[in-house]
Amino acid sequence: MIISRTAATFPPPVMEARRWLDGVTHPSDRPLMNVSQAAPVDPPPQELRQAMADAALNNDDAHLYGPVLGLPELRSELARQTASHYAGTISPVQTCITSGCNQAFAAAIATLCTDGDEVILPTPWYFNHKMWLDMSGVRSVALPAGADMLPDPAQAAALITDKTRAIALVTPNNPTGVEYPADLLQAFFDLARQHGIALIVDETYRDFDSRSGPPHALFQDPDWQDTLIHLYSFSKAYRLTGHRVGAMIASEERLSEVEKFLDTVAICPGQMGQHAALWGMQNLKQWLAGERDEILARRAAITENLPKLTAKGWRLLGLGGYFAYMHHPFAQSSAQLAPALVKSASVLCLPGTMFYPEDTRDGDTQLRIAFANLDAAGISVLFDRLAALQAP
Repeated sequence: MIISRTAATFPPPVMEARRWLDGVTHPSDRPLMNVSQAAPVDPPPQELRQAMADAALNNDDAHLYGPVLGLPELRSELARQTASHYAGTISPVQTCITSGCNQAFAAAIATLCTDGDEVILPTPWYFNHKMWLDMSGVRSVALPAGADMLPDPAQAAALITDKTRAIALVTPNNPTGVEYPADLLQAFFDLARQHGIALIVDETYRDFDSRSGPPHALFQDPDWQDTLIHLYSFSKAYRLTGHRVGAMIASEERLSEVEKFLDTVAICPGQMGQHAALWGMQNLKQWLAGERDEILARRAAITENLPKLTAKGWRLLGLGGYFAYMHHPFAQSSAQLAPALVKSASVLCLPGTMFYPEDTRDGDTQLRIAFANLDAAGISVLFDRLAALQAP
């Protein structure tokens, strides 16, 4: 029987989880708390929406096809600000804009891999990366993270074969939230360069990293482009999730190959989202700093409320970005526990099983909490609900 590329992978986990809500009603004193998806629920700030409206009304080009690799002004601004953020050197011709960060990953894989190739993914992995590799005929090679939720370069080295084309990392991590130390990223970069493969680093949540200064020194290497493929998203920073604006930074030669992919699947990134991202980068620095402060305050609220759960046998495995990654104390697998929480606690979260290969039990005791849309009071209520759970 012929199996299609889409049939080779699993259903989208967030959409699958939303189906658990069908037919479920929640008590008036216990409304649903949806901590399943890492996406802002609020619209962009008023000033940004006004800038988008002005572009829609006054810029005729905003309604036409644009350059396949994105608006030159946005590419230049991205190169300038990214180089400044990492204290490195980046040229505008080494940047491109994509229809969301997922498309940036898809484009990178299209330039690297063919049927039967391999990409190393630390587990728990970001499920959309795994899904795209499945649909591309590329084998995902699982690299289990340690107890600290950090992958080990030495273990990765043992997994490299003549089919390996890349190692893909996400930091701050999705799903665990863990911020990868600079020396760890350097070790993976050196490993990838030694073996002549790519290092893909997805920093979708970099604007909410708790550390000050450059989170790593990869862009300070004068030849970073021979190994590094960097991915970024404007969606979380400027609340542009519905406009799908992501980015890739890589060698100019690779981007000439990326252009083929992007021209075929989308022709160009959405113009309105690009104008919004450009205006945001140029005008919302202080506003974004406030958004980061708020996320860090919510992260602190997780830590402050954690004793409620540790007293009941829960453990915090990772925290950062938009996520708290939890170990639950129940014998029941998270694959059954997470749907049950919708009815018993009016909480929608994702089970750890959605972030691991099907043949492992590693995710059975884990849950991902996407806390960015809960304020400190909401986090306290969430932890109260989880603490009140009884063993099934």
